[in-house]
Amino acid sequence: MKNNSEEIKKKAIALHRHYCGKLEVSSAAPIKDMEALSLFYTPGVAAVSSLVAKDKKLAKELTWKGRSVAVVSDGSAVLGLGNIGPLGALPVMEGKCVIFKEFSGVDAVPLVLDTQDAEKIIEIVKAIAPGFGGINLEDISAPRCFEIEERLKKELDIPVMHDDQHGTAIVVLAALTNALKVVKKKIEKIKIVISGAGPAGVAVAKLLLKAGAKNILVLDSKGIISSKRKDLIPYKKKLAAITRVNISGGLEEAIKGADVFIGLSRGNLLSVEDVKKMAPLSIIFAMANPVPEIMPDTAMRAGAKIVATGRSDFPNQINNSLIFPGVFRGALDNKVRKITDDMKLKAAHNLAGLVKKPRKDKILPTMFEKGVVKAVARAIK
Repeated sequence: MKNNSEEIKKKAIALHRHYCGKLEVSSAAPIKDMEALSLFYTPGVAAVSSLVAKDKKLAKELTWKGRSVAVVSDGSAVLGLGNIGPLGALPVMEGKCVIFKEFSGVDAVPLVLDTQDAEKIIEIVKAIAPGFGGINLEDISAPRCFEIEERLKKELDIPVMHDDQHGTAIVVLAALTNALKVVKKKIEKIKIVISGAGPAGVAVAKLLLKAGAKNILVLDSKGIISSKRKDLIPYKKKLAAITRVNISGGLEEAIKGADVFIGLSRGNLLSVEDVKKMAPLSIIFAMANPVPEIMPDTAMRAGAKIVATGRSDFPNQINNSLIFPGVFRGALDNKVRKITDDMKLKAAHNLAGLVKKPRKDKILPTMFEKGVVKAVARAIK
């Protein structure tokens, strides 16, 4: 259903005010008499605490650790809003937790941190980790997000995933898999242009390379990320090395003959002239929010065959909500310690497989279609 942006804003604010946010705490078991109270709290709980203290592995069976995730953000890179800090990020993290619970049954808690110091964030997450079965990092800016995730993956014994990176990469690969079926092209033979070299752009490029792509150009605000550039910071140098790009220029040069454009940057970036320079049967994923790099109707009129966005009011929504509930559901159920590249590739394959006959206006399922969480969860084992 289409709504204008002002209506959506008014309704969203009214609903959040009515419910005072989106989350509440509820008991997993009814406590209606003294016997139940004595079993779930004192004195019965002492027996459970003593058992877990002796064998920490039992925490996943006897406490909520086996079904809980912490959604952690410092509010430094909230989608479409930028560095709005912890309180500004809290409604987004609450929303993430609601999706966890509603679609996968995972109990998630929003934890917004009043610091943007990488070492402090790592220290805090490690300190609260015993109470959770997984850590979902969210909306933390680059390059700090890379170090924070890598350190926590090494130093914790529970799964850690920065969803802006890996959730985005998985859902993009799933969408591209089906889009390529529609246009009858092979990933090994196409030219892919990615606009945006933040966490999402880097992760998407890496996973597409793992999936068989061989010709990927990634652009930041200064142009193509290439080994010829002397201004690259360390993580962009690594990106230039794995994409093996040695040409210079901006979007105008990169887009020529491209089969696929993946926008992870800013609205209204791609012009009609840019689309016309692309290869026949072109695919455009304009994922900037709330305003995409190009509006779908404009892209289609310019000659694109398939257009997807991050929005729910157009066909072909590409959204991380298709991924993270299933990833953590599978990780918790199968006691997975780390989310590997093979798991990500399999998750994308499983999600794409839910659309038996992809069409130009139907390359992914929606969250409300049966089997989405289960399909993704099956890959995490």
